[in-house]
Amino acid sequence: MLFLGIDVGTGGSRAVLIDQAGKVVASHATEHAPFQSKFPGWAEQDPEDWWRASQQSIRAVLAASACAPADIAAIGLTGQMHGAVLLDAEGKVLRPSLIWCDTRSAPQCDWLHAKLGRERVIELTCNPALPNFTLTKILWVREHEPQIFARIAHILCPKDYVRFRLSGVCAMDVQEASGTLLLDVTHRRWSIPMAEASGVPMQWLPQLFESADICATLSSAAAAATGLLAGTPIVAGAGDQGAGAVGMGILKPGSVSATIGTSGVVFAATDAPIRDPLGRLHTFCHAVPGRWHVMGVTQAAGLSLRWFRDVISAGAQNQPASYEQLMALAAEAPAGSDGVFWAPYLFGERTPHLDPDVRAAFVGLNASHRQPHLVRAVLEGVAYSLRDTFTLFADLGIPVRDIRLGGGGARGPLWRQIQADIYGRPVELLVAEEGGAYGAALLAGVGAGAWPNVDTACESSIRVAETIQPGHAAVAAYNRGYQTYRKLYPALASLRV
Repeated sequence: MLFLGIDVGTGGSRAVLIDQAGKVVASHATEHAPFQSKFPGWAEQDPEDWWRASQQSIRAVLAASACAPADIAAIGLTGQMHGAVLLDAEGKVLRPSLIWCDTRSAPQCDWLHAKLGRERVIELTCNPALPNFTLTKILWVREHEPQIFARIAHILCPKDYVRFRLSGVCAMDVQEASGTLLLDVTHRRWSIPMAEASGVPMQWLPQLFESADICATLSSAAAAATGLLAGTPIVAGAGDQGAGAVGMGILKPGSVSATIGTSGVVFAATDAPIRDPLGRLHTFCHAVPGRWHVMGVTQAAGLSLRWFRDVISAGAQNQPASYEQLMALAAEAPAGSDGVFWAPYLFGERTPHLDPDVRAAFVGLNASHRQPHLVRAVLEGVAYSLRDTFTLFADLGIPVRDIRLGGGGARGPLWRQIQADIYGRPVELLVAEEGGAYGAALLAGVGAGAWPNVDTACESSIRVAETIQPGHAAVAAYNRGYQTYRKLYPALASLRV
């Protein structure tokens, strides 16, 4: 038996095929068209492009593995969270999706907090209203595009739209639903009071499942489009952070991951829904039934490096440097970048500041600084921002025993070492780091009965490849640097354009 995981990310869709030992048999990623940002803080993608890229990646892993479609016992899905996919009664997409990093709905957050009270919103959903969450995007559409709002029949998130195209079924897992601001996270069910207060009809919301539950089967039309076998079971899966945590074995208290993708996330598993009374951390259902997790989010983590590559490194010939070239440049600069700091607020910030309007900046430049200092400052600024979440974990008594690295920030030795030094702790690299797609494939295996539960699947499949120790001198330098970094937000927040 083989298990297929599909990750509908921001930059592309990845398909990963694994066997019963958890070994990756084939993997392929297909890029999406760049998201559209018509105005500052806006970010939209066409759901049809996710479906196109998913089909291409699925066909590529089938070809690379040379397996028969009947060998695939189940399919799991994951992807970027929070995006609002709005469908009409016939299942047609009504408008481009407002994705996770779209922050235009700050006024709608203020409206919800004024109507219900911020404390009541947190009581109902374990989280405050944020522009990133699905509900606030829907409320923006209601206010600014009432003709679209009037035609809504179904609300999905990105990976759930791909499931809809695979099966014709509208479904969502409780981990993904935690990021909509419409879920009673404590009791793992839709929050009727929240839906009623915000004017969202309950019939718009899909049926909920736990992550490893089979919720659909592949349709004949999707089989023709992908090369898969009609009737193949599809499990509910999880959002990118939930599935990524499964793929990294972050299942029990004390286990923590730091993942740098387009955004950056520090994720800790818990046995109970721990709420931050100030709402600086997110509290979501875990992909494992009966467990929860807390996480802090940096809006522009890998996105900071991609922005630097595309905008700053392009030069006179308008040819951006490769990531490998940027990392080589960064290695030329010392720890601390000789006093240059990067505040990674290209799309505002979520943890710990909850401020969609603060903006990014390089700080501390002088005439002696060169491009290596700037590149390294970007890498360090993202890690400093993630360290803010570790600071909150300590304040709330959330244990940190092991830190595992994921995403693009785990793939280069320099960024791995910078993270170990800035966090001041050893960090682990895994043998198979395929991100959320790998976790989605493990969930598919549990749903197909290859493993009795998620814990067993992870114990059987996940291995540590390397432990990176922090360097004593670098830790001391970064501890000093972090004190300066923490002064950047108040200074930049006072500057409103």
